[in-house]
Amino acid sequence: EVQLVESGGGSVQPGGSLRLSCDASGYTYSSNCMGWFRQAPGKEREGVAAFDSAGRTYYADSVKGRFTITKDSGKNTLYLQMNSLKPEDTAMYYCAADIRPLLGYVLDVNFGYWGQGTQVTVS
Repeated sequence: EVQLVESGGGSVQPGGSLRLSCDASGYTYSSNCMGWFRQAPGKEREGVAAFDSAGRTYYADSVKGRFTITKDSGKNTLYLQMNSLKPEDTAMYYCAADIRPLLGYVLDVNFGYWGQGTQVTVS
């Protein structure tokens, strides 16, 4: 069974930084899609950053140049470094994974596995 557990959320002032972590277990981590999504109150969920099955990275326009997605295959952990945070980044952030061989822009794909989320508040 695939399990994803996020951590690292919190409250920060505008311009600050946070690093989210996602510990993954239960599947072949290195060869599958993983990404970060977020959902603010009253808004639809949106893709933030993700790896496709070939290891290429994709970012939402709103976070390009500020957020960086990385992974540590040895630890089965996915990270999201968030810098220059803005109030509009406030949301619940979710780690997601999919075992399908997805290539290309995957931020609009409904991934098969999801974590419980970690709250990020910028104010």
